[in-house]
Formats: sequence, C-alpha cells, structure tokens
Amino acid sequence: MFEIWHLPFMQRALLAGLLMALLAGYYGPFVVQRGLSFLGSGLAHGAFGGVALGLFLGVEPLWIAVPFTALVAIGITWAREKTSISGDTAVGIFFAFSMALGIVFLSLKREYTSEAFSYLFGSILAVNGADLWASAVVLGLTLLMLPFWGRWTYATFDRELAQADKVPVMLDDYLLAFMVSLVVVVAMKLVGLLLVAAFLVIPAAAARQWSRTFAGMVLGAVLAGVASVVIGLQLSMQLNIPSGAAIVLLQTLLFVLAALIFRRS
Repeated sequence: MFEIWHLPFMQRALLAGLLMALLAGYYGPFVVQRGLSFLGSGLAHGAFGGVALGLFLGVEPLWIAVPFTALVAIGITWAREKTSISGDTAVGIFFAFSMALGIVFLSLKREYTSEAFSYLFGSILAVNGADLWASAVVLGLTLLMLPFWGRWTYATFDRELAQADKVPVMLDDYLLAFMVSLVVVVAMKLVGLLLVAAFLVIPAAAARQWSRTFAGMVLGAVLAGVASVVIGLQLSMQLNIPSGAAIVLLQTLLFVLAALIFRRS
C-alpha cells in the first residue's frame, strides 16, 4: 500500500504538493477573509494568457506566465482601488481579457501543442525539478515577507483603521496580489488552471469553520492542505483517478464536514 512512496515521481509529487499546501494555506485565508475568492480563478486564467504567449514565442511558458500574471494581479488591484467597480467586476474584466488573449496566441501557433492542455488540467505526478525549484523560490519570497503578516492582517479586518494608523494599505494590497499571483502560477502546473483556485479557497474556508483566530485559520488551512495532498495522492494511485482532482475533492469533503460539525446556531 505504501510502496508507491518509494517511487521518485511520487516523492516529487508529494514534495510539490506539500510546498503548495504551505503557500496556499498561508495566502488563502487573506483571500477568503477579504472576500476575494474569485481572485484565484481570475489570476489562473490570467496565467493562461501568459502560458499561451510563451508557447507562441517558443520559450518556457513559466517565465512568461510569471510577469504576465503579476501584471494582471496589479491591474485588478488598481481597478479595485482607483475605479468605482467592485473587486469581482475587476477580476471578471481581466479574466475575460487574458483568456481571449490566450486563445488568440494559441490560434496563431500553427502546430498542435499538448503543453497547453497540461496547464489547463495540470499533472502533479509529472512535476520536475524546475517546478520544485519554482515552488521553493516562491516559498523563500514568502518567508522574506513574513514581517508584513501583521500589517496584512490588520488591514484585512479593519482597513479604515489601518489607514488611519498610517499603514501603507495600498502598497500592501499590491504586494499581496503579487505574491498570490506567484502562487497561482506555480499551482497551475500542479493541479491545472481549472482547479487552482480550490487550493487557495477551500482549505482556508474549511479552517474558518473551526478557527477562533486568524493565525489559527492560517495554521488550519495549512494542515488541511497537507492532509488532502497526502491522502489524495494515495487514493489517486489506488483508484486510478487524476491526482489534482482527488486532492480538491478531499478538500471539499473536509469543508463540508467542518461546516456540519462546527456550524453556527
């Protein structure tokens, strides 16, 4: 039963999944608590535009997707703060623009490419050393930004008071959006564009059911992500189902159980 963990590709998949559980568990509570759950999906579609541009230019898609998605994240944040439209509307605009741009780039590439589908549906079992290093770099940047955690939390719960206390809320919004965009790009290769938002939203939403503090919510989201990755990979091999989908289904089951057990009267 546990022999599969001796396989190199399963070890890489496990390490990649654990790194993603840490990253998504850290940033997911900010996304959920700020009511930006649609942001993960919007950035994933934004990343697809960058991937399509990379395929069209014949270069490594990841190197194009990272700055492209970061620009989309900055654009969404700018539109939310500088115009009268809501956050969901801003995400929807850039969501549609990036997907349309991606479709155009793919249509201009004459020869068939299967790599676009790998980003659409993901394959955590096919991660390579470069994918792991990319995840590790994002984790390293996250560690460097740990001093911002208190400011981000403050603004998450009381934005007006944080601004009154001279906290650079707008700058922090851009920094947070930029980091979330990096997590989305890395996760997209693991679970695919269609499921990447789940890694950010569902563990955090589950942890919110039982957590009394925001720090507890972050820790709970990380633990929920780790558990779903380990069990999901095991089940996917035993049942011969896609690993990314198995992980997300487990996360959803965990949320449902948490909502039932810790439901508010």
